[in-house]
Amino acid sequence: MKHGITQIVINEETKVNEEELVTECVISVEGIVLERSNKNPKIPTGEIEIKANKIEMLGKCKNVLPFEVNSEKADISQVKEDLRLQYRFLDLRNDKIHKNILLRSKVLKFLRDKMNEMGFPEIQTPILANSSPEGARDFLVPSRIHAGEFYALPQAPQQFKQLLMVSGFNKYFQLAPCFRDEDPRADRAPGEFYQLDFEMAFSTQEEVLEVLEEIFTSTFKEFTNWKVDEAPFLRIPYKEAMEKYGIDKPDLRNPLIIQDATSIFKETEFNAFKDKTIKAIVVPNGANEGRKFFDNMTEFAVNEVGAKGLAWVKLTEEGPVGGIAKFITEEVKKGLEEIGAKTGDSLFFIADEFKTAQKIAGLVRIELGKRLDLIEKDTYRFCFIVDFPMYEYNEEEDKIDFNHNPFSMPQGGMKALEEMNPLDILAYQYDAVCNGYEMASGAVRNHNPELMVKAFEIAGYSEKEVETRFGALYNAFQYGTPPHAGAAPGVDRMLMLMTNEDNLREIIAFPKNKKARDVLMGAPSRVTEEQLKDVHIKLIEE
Repeated sequence: MKHGITQIVINEETKVNEEELVTECVISVEGIVLERSNKNPKIPTGEIEIKANKIEMLGKCKNVLPFEVNSEKADISQVKEDLRLQYRFLDLRNDKIHKNILLRSKVLKFLRDKMNEMGFPEIQTPILANSSPEGARDFLVPSRIHAGEFYALPQAPQQFKQLLMVSGFNKYFQLAPCFRDEDPRADRAPGEFYQLDFEMAFSTQEEVLEVLEEIFTSTFKEFTNWKVDEAPFLRIPYKEAMEKYGIDKPDLRNPLIIQDATSIFKETEFNAFKDKTIKAIVVPNGANEGRKFFDNMTEFAVNEVGAKGLAWVKLTEEGPVGGIAKFITEEVKKGLEEIGAKTGDSLFFIADEFKTAQKIAGLVRIELGKRLDLIEKDTYRFCFIVDFPMYEYNEEEDKIDFNHNPFSMPQGGMKALEEMNPLDILAYQYDAVCNGYEMASGAVRNHNPELMVKAFEIAGYSEKEVETRFGALYNAFQYGTPPHAGAAPGVDRMLMLMTNEDNLREIIAFPKNKKARDVLMGAPSRVTEEQLKDVHIKLIEE
């Protein structure tokens, strides 16, 4: 497996039990290395063969494998994923996945060396921690010694890394395991994931972004042969990202931009556009597409992303054609030309409530880029999304929640918290984005206890609750805390992009399946009554 395939030649004198000698068994071969008569230039060992004198069986293998491994017939994509994960020890023998795991080892070493080179000491933080509201459900661990009390696995080392800044460490990093009880996705491993966590005292947002630029450019250039954006990466305010791309993690390889066309159709007779926010996407040379393309896009918008409809029109030499052409008056056409539409182009329109129109337009933009093959090839396009809102409105609970990280510093400080509409307050929060994936998240931290209490008060937490739930931070901030900031690139997503995989499970040695189950080890599983009794838990069967 490590060095490749070598041809073994046996003859009548070679002692071997051919019935035992099946694919994937482990053998020891003694013999003479010779020049191969029928050379195979396609493999590294194709010029030699071994004339075997003795073959010894070291590890037998069953005659029937659950699926083919490492042969020309092996097409892993056709094997059910749960079967692959149940026999992951075989699946990992596949060259492609094997190389992914070895690449992971090299990347982790590279990241450690890079952080050391930039002066960051590696400091480990606890796995058994306290439960805190950080955006996802905690994994709880019952205490045997303290009846009725629970540890929580950390969603991130957030509080610990801030405490390290209070403790006088100017910098910190670790390759941190993080645990969140979230639903699985192709780009999100269920249960656990790893991030390159780092923090810096006396630092600004811009200094953190420069560290992220160095991490991403150096790592992607070292381990891939695709084009990598040079620093400085584009800084895009959150509001602008939502307006132009309909999403806060835009894929910049897609050249299409969302435009606001609400004012253009202000006097329209088209009922579906009246009193709505209207978003438009101009598709260069889109008038060349046939009717089926437009029908298929409408079907996608309605059936897959929940749009009420998808209006469209072609701009031809003869004038507007198809879709809503009869509503494209001369005045409307002038307005469309002002947002970049020209003869030969097509336009798609989404009309709805502001946020819904924005979201659906973002998804339509992504799908158009894929179907029209507009996505730039073999390229990593990076950007930073900055100026996130500090808060958002939770319609279900009729309350204000934190939009991003609750420990972030509000722009404008206490004055903003006391005088501004909470929904208008921006935070020193930022995400790194690459090819449509969130690659890192971070913030300038709120290090002032009065500011911290006020920020949480707006989100519905009393000072007592802050003191109880974040007691260590609240207490530490009373003893002289330097300003600090940091971020945490996701290691798993970095590797997923580097290997050009569509799923995180292809770069993790022993991943969970789509239902967050470990089908190899049988986890989660039932435990004995005695084990439950030890930790003071009694199950109530539903």
